[in-house]
Amino acid sequence: MDVDTGEDEMKVSTVQSNQRLFVLFEHSSGYALFRVKGFDHIQKDPKAASDAALFASAVRLQAFSPFQSSANAIDNANCVSEGIVHADLKLFLESNLPVEKRSKVAVGIVDGKLGAALIEELGLNCITAGSVPEIARLIKKHFQFFVKGLTAHSEMKACLGLSHSFSRCKVKFNVNRADNMIIQSVNLLDQLDKDINMFSMRIREWYSYHFPELVKIVNDNQLYIRLVHLIKDRNNCEQLRDEIMDLVDDQKITDEILLASRSSMGMEISPIDLMNIEAFSQKATMLVKYRKQLYEYLSRKMALIAPNLCSLIGEILGARLISHAGSLINLAKYPASTIQILGAEKALFRALKTKTSTPKYGLLFHSSFIGRADAKDKGKMSRYLANKCAIAARLDSFSEKPNMVIGSKLRVMVEDRLQYFKTGVMPKSNDEFMEEAMEELRQFVQLEKEAKRTKKLQKKMQKQKQAEKLQSVEP
Repeated sequence: MDVDTGEDEMKVSTVQSNQRLFVLFEHSSGYALFRVKGFDHIQKDPKAASDAALFASAVRLQAFSPFQSSANAIDNANCVSEGIVHADLKLFLESNLPVEKRSKVAVGIVDGKLGAALIEELGLNCITAGSVPEIARLIKKHFQFFVKGLTAHSEMKACLGLSHSFSRCKVKFNVNRADNMIIQSVNLLDQLDKDINMFSMRIREWYSYHFPELVKIVNDNQLYIRLVHLIKDRNNCEQLRDEIMDLVDDQKITDEILLASRSSMGMEISPIDLMNIEAFSQKATMLVKYRKQLYEYLSRKMALIAPNLCSLIGEILGARLISHAGSLINLAKYPASTIQILGAEKALFRALKTKTSTPKYGLLFHSSFIGRADAKDKGKMSRYLANKCAIAARLDSFSEKPNMVIGSKLRVMVEDRLQYFKTGVMPKSNDEFMEEAMEELRQFVQLEKEAKRTKKLQKKMQKQKQAEKLQSVEP
């Protein structure tokens, strides 16, 4: 029968009457191989499954190979998780399975990926279905009974140590580097935008009792909050003319604010009410300032981690794509068709269910390229932009030292394609663009090497000057 192992499909067969069943068990302390004989009566009797002695009568320990060190244990655990046959595991199975009767041996494996790798590399008859999962569960329960000298405390210590080391190793060798910081930053930025808009709405409603004309003059929420925090009482506008001008940076708007303050229809406000409005606007102003700092931090991170994607579609949209994909490497693995509709999954499945037209874009709709394209060309532009985003993400993810040279050239390609849709003027071919990009990349690398060489020479000269000064000071 065919069993779906999740990521890899592997054909497995049930144990035949002339085959002997062995079960491979991967423990935190090492590899164990068990010989199974007469497990049917154990399954029928629940009490027998809970009794270690009765279970051992049907499942016998054939061989056990402990890990040599903690580093060796982590290495083997990484291989098992990735579905790779480690050299230790290969040697263990070849040494303990009967070689001359390989066709009459079936090996039970819990992990389907590892089983597929064993079939391909060693030609074993691997089984993941049937009673194998239940046997593995009971082996884990009674493992201390089979291995002499293994106590509950030492087993728990080995499991805890390996799990911590395995998790630390996965984080340490994360090729995404600091893209987790990008994900958290862009999510926090979106949340801050919502909070600032909500606070601005409250301040507008509250302060409009005193100065209602200011709402119509100033439309920007962040600017409105800062003006409320600056002006406080509308009668102070004349004294704060220069400060308002510096904040607004528009003479016309400043004159309108001053004129409205002289003939405002708003009610007079008490000092205690004004104090509360001022305190609330101060908190909102602090959020606005922090939002600006967070955006600068995100821009620096994107320029460092994903410079090509940042150069192509901007910091915010690039960070949102990374966040929606889960990591930069996940985004790099996506095909262009997936990136095109990333963020529109609900609309896609609804369209598939109702058999209507599928969405043409998801998060990429917020790109300026899509906004500038005509309605009939938005789908084509989205598909072309998604293609370039896939290239940029792969360059950023798999390059040792990513830079924005290729990303800048990809942006020029998208701009030319947008002009082609509008004017009909044929752009350069992809080969021509890539030749120019590679030439610019070679020049960039050369300049980088020269800069490093110059920096080393400067340091060397500084050391020589310091040494000369010390020699001149010495008597």
